[in-house]
Amino acid sequence: MVNELIFIIGGCRSGKSKHALQTAEKMPGNRKIYIATCVPQDNEMKQRVARHQKERSQNWVTVEEPLHLPQALLENSPKADVMLVDCLTLWVSNLLMKTDDEKQLEEMISQLIDTLEKATGPIVLVSNEVGTGIVPENRLARQYRDIIGLANQAVAKTAGKVIWMVAGIPLTVKG
Repeated sequence: MVNELIFIIGGCRSGKSKHALQTAEKMPGNRKIYIATCVPQDNEMKQRVARHQKERSQNWVTVEEPLHLPQALLENSPKADVMLVDCLTLWVSNLLMKTDDEKQLEEMISQLIDTLEKATGPIVLVSNEVGTGIVPENRLARQYRDIIGLANQAVAKTAGKVIWMVAGIPLTVKG
């Protein structure tokens, strides 16, 4: 278990990113690194990204890393007083667009967990809970739900603190 890992999880538009940013902003130090996993594919997503960027203070350095999250964490960990990863859900989606080999995806998640355990300094990591809805009708969506579910479980087990966001309200479920 990594005590300096705070895992913030919840449904869409539950306030995860806002709470994660507020949590990380309160941490001591000025060397703050935001690791973005999003690859904006359309104008609406580009606007979301721009809105998130405006919310961050000048203290933040943004690292865009859609696929190689473990390496980005290892490389930037020594340079940061805190790192904020937004989000695990998009990282898994990006991986799934590269391969649907479940064994390979599980190995990548395992590599992420190993990296989280080795990283120095606090990390705030955001993810969506996607398993509380209906069973998706197509194989890719079911595979995505299953893989992100496994990733969320692994990160939650590793984290020192897990916060469940419900309608903008943070509920501590671990730590």
